[in-house]
Amino acid sequence: MIFKQLFDKKSSTYTYIVSSGKGREALIIDPVIENTEEYTNVLKILDLKLVKVIDTHIHADHVSGLNELSKRTKCSKIMGEHSSSEVIDIWVKDNEKIKIENIELISLYTPGHTDCSYSFLMNDRVFTGDTLLINGTGRTDLQNGNSYDAYDSLFNKLLKLPEKTLVYPAHDYNGKKYSTIENEKNNNPRLQVSSPEEYVKIMDNLNLENPEMIDIAVPANKKGFTLDQLSSN
Repeated sequence: MIFKQLFDKKSSTYTYIVSSGKGREALIIDPVIENTEEYTNVLKILDLKLVKVIDTHIHADHVSGLNELSKRTKCSKIMGEHSSSEVIDIWVKDNEKIKIENIELISLYTPGHTDCSYSFLMNDRVFTGDTLLINGTGRTDLQNGNSYDAYDSLFNKLLKLPEKTLVYPAHDYNGKKYSTIENEKNNNPRLQVSSPEEYVKIMDNLNLENPEMIDIAVPANKKGFTLDQLSSN
């Protein structure tokens, strides 16, 4: 299997390229538009054919490369059925299978950070978007986020996966590349709570500033901006 984890320094975003092998079909999860050339170069070097691109949710801190990649490669654009994106080709529901050559992902509806947040399970690993981070969890005060929904997504879905499941989030701000469900259960400070109300209290008192790009990124991601559209706005 080919598994590439690429990092965008500006937004601290992780993008994932997955394929069963050189010369085969590939998919990309959570691309950043400014890094499109990097992704296409990796695909070219490995002789991969990009057939599907996935966003875990409508991002607020960067413009997605989903539509730009589709423009260049004719790949299918995938998001969860709750997304407000206007350019999606395939809307997936909770527990739906996404397949490429010898690779299968299962979509998990994990709202809370946003109302359209999905995670994607692939064998021994799960791509958690902003729902579950390494030693953290996604904020719940933007884009119809809800702390009770987040608690349910975390404790009644993601944390019930096998403990050895690898956790690959959409962001990390401390140089960590992955974790495990077991490690997050035992060490993530936001998960050491005994009730939904205790979790909600933590999230209600974070007092975080809005992402710098939110006023640009959210509408651009809903409209599916490409690089030429982004440069003209």
